[in-house]
Amino acid sequence: MSSETVKGFKDFIGESAEKRTEIKKILTETFEEYGFEPAETPVIEYEEFVKGEQPEDEAISDIYKLKDKGERNLALRYEFTFQLKRLMKNQKLPFKRYQIGEVFRDEPVQGNRFRQFVQCDVDIVGSTIKEEAEILAVTKNVLDKLGIKFVIYVNNRKLLNEILEQYDIKEKERAIRIIDKIDKLPEKEVREELKKYKAEGILNVFKNPESFFKAYDAYKEIEELKKYCKYYNTDIKFQPSLARGLSYYNGNVFEVKTKEIKETITAGGSYAFEGVQCTGISFGLDRLAMLAKLKEAKEKTLVISTGKDKEAIDLAEKLRKKGERTIIYYGKPSKALNYANSKRISKVIFVGEREIKAKKFKVKDMKTGRESTLKI
Repeated sequence: MSSETVKGFKDFIGESAEKRTEIKKILTETFEEYGFEPAETPVIEYEEFVKGEQPEDEAISDIYKLKDKGERNLALRYEFTFQLKRLMKNQKLPFKRYQIGEVFRDEPVQGNRFRQFVQCDVDIVGSTIKEEAEILAVTKNVLDKLGIKFVIYVNNRKLLNEILEQYDIKEKERAIRIIDKIDKLPEKEVREELKKYKAEGILNVFKNPESFFKAYDAYKEIEELKKYCKYYNTDIKFQPSLARGLSYYNGNVFEVKTKEIKETITAGGSYAFEGVQCTGISFGLDRLAMLAKLKEAKEKTLVISTGKDKEAIDLAEKLRKKGERTIIYYGKPSKALNYANSKRISKVIFVGEREIKAKKFKVKDMKTGRESTLKI
């Protein structure tokens, strides 16, 4: 029986797992600073609910389908946003929730894309452009704390629709899904796909300067978003070809890029559920972990017991109460030191008969090799 992970799924242990945990803490703290409350939802839902009203969306075509013993058609969640339709019921607005957890997509594995990944979402149900600016301020705050250099790009789906209507393009949603590939595929390929819907001419529209788009009514929403983002000291950049692939978006959309990887760091936008306007953004933990430049993890201490287990446990508990991350090692000092090096433990404390009698413990700094004394 093979113990290998399924393609597109990964284990995380040691430093990589610790880094991911630290990023989750930063995300949680930042979300809560802005008044978002946590939520947890089932991994498995009815397939019909997962598909929603737009089953032709690419992400929905990649859902994992399954059946239970009752032969019910079920599916793994592919994101968190659709589950807000249930969570928002009977909530006072604005309802601000965040969620961090695993989502699943049965899609090709390539580059930095996996089939199971941790998504970190913030959404506001009952939103205006003012709340959209707040969402982008949260984004800036998170990425600054993680030491990631970024650019926030924005566009508006109403603006895209205005342009498509001007060019009398009938299959708007199909055209938008192709436009969303502009930064992923060569222009020639995108143009060929758009030709099927007689929409290739709009690629030339996107090459115009920003001032050109002020003639469209929907651009006013971009202007208002810029105004409120300034209040938050958050810079945004208008990108007229930005589309976002999911068809439920109905207003401003966002995408955050970095020069370090070709993929998007985080993205989102505004949409309506049950006639209520909402906005949100989603961070992928895997990409954040690749890019984050965190301070060195909190140091760990190894307490080495050489036949004095009770005293070693007593010392370890005292250190833990002081907030130190402490591990106890029972056995030979030579093996303990090898263990400390393998786990990058910064200091070790020896607890033996001689130390107990003297009421002093030898502390070795594993980075410098220097020794000091800890008194009881």
